[in-house]
Amino acid sequence: MEARLRQALARAEEVAHELADPETARNPAKLKQLGREHARLDAIRQSHVRLERLQRELAQAREVLHDRDPELSQLARADVERLQPEVERLERELGELLAPTDPLDDRDAIVEIRAGTGGDEAALFAADLFRMYTRFSERRGWKVEVLSLSEGNLGGLKEAIFAARGPKAYGVLRYESGVHRVQRVPVTEAQGRIHTSAATVAVLPEAEEVDIKIEEKDLRIDVFRSSGPGGQSVNTTDSAVRVTHLPTGLVVQCQDQKSQLQNKIKALEILRSRLLDRMVAEQEAARARERRAQVGTGDRSAKIRTYNFPQNRITDHRIHYTVHNLSDVLGGKLDDLIGALKLAGERERLSA
Repeated sequence: MEARLRQALARAEEVAHELADPETARNPAKLKQLGREHARLDAIRQSHVRLERLQRELAQAREVLHDRDPELSQLARADVERLQPEVERLERELGELLAPTDPLDDRDAIVEIRAGTGGDEAALFAADLFRMYTRFSERRGWKVEVLSLSEGNLGGLKEAIFAARGPKAYGVLRYESGVHRVQRVPVTEAQGRIHTSAATVAVLPEAEEVDIKIEEKDLRIDVFRSSGPGGQSVNTTDSAVRVTHLPTGLVVQCQDQKSQLQNKIKALEILRSRLLDRMVAEQEAARARERRAQVGTGDRSAKIRTYNFPQNRITDHRIHYTVHNLSDVLGGKLDDLIGALKLAGERERLSA
């Protein structure tokens, strides 16, 4: 850990110099990248400074423990009991900050939610997940930007795509990728029978233009009129945009913005993130980097979690984690669950 700490502190000085360089200010992409790195390294520096100060105070208190003056000895004992747990906490915190991380963890996230098997009930569940993630994002102070919504019946969602913009948004949300299953009595069920439905979640690191260059010749742009639930036309102009990336066959459609240009910009933003996600996945496969399907890869074909309403239960199948506070989790209180997943993912990376 000492070697990694020295490297991080040295790199912090280099980044500070680069940020002070006027040339950096003329390169917005580099400025954004260095700003993220500076925030991460500064957290390490501050944690290190606090730890060193408390370690000195603890050492001084221990020296006084055996003082002949009983009053001084008692005060020192109280200081040791107060400082020891804090020093241990800061040592763990610094260790976590210095642990190997994926450089994409600092990125903003693109979250795609799609209704799966289960018809209208699946669309209602997709809407529940959309509210859960947006509330979670807002609780963390992240900015939520809806990129695309496709509404279903009864207030459900066939598809929702949004950006979560904030510190380490992708690193926090990345383990949510996969199939989410719900077990409950649908609002349309007259006999009170429990049904099982599903929705898929894909979490992508938001790409920047420096990551993925998209050539106009590789795109086919189709325009059409926006449509709402049931297929009715929302407006009378061809403002909706469908972008097809010819080399990969990836297709992105956007119709939420008022103008064709705005929809095209949003569609290209989503396409760029999908291409980056694809590129990263191919690189990991090429490196033959095996991780468990349950935690780490975000395998979107795997059933990762069950939401059981009759039992007020949520079970994450990857880490065998079960809690009975379903309404709190759906209300955006995902911190404990995501924290457990993140810890398992970090252990997996360290052992890889």
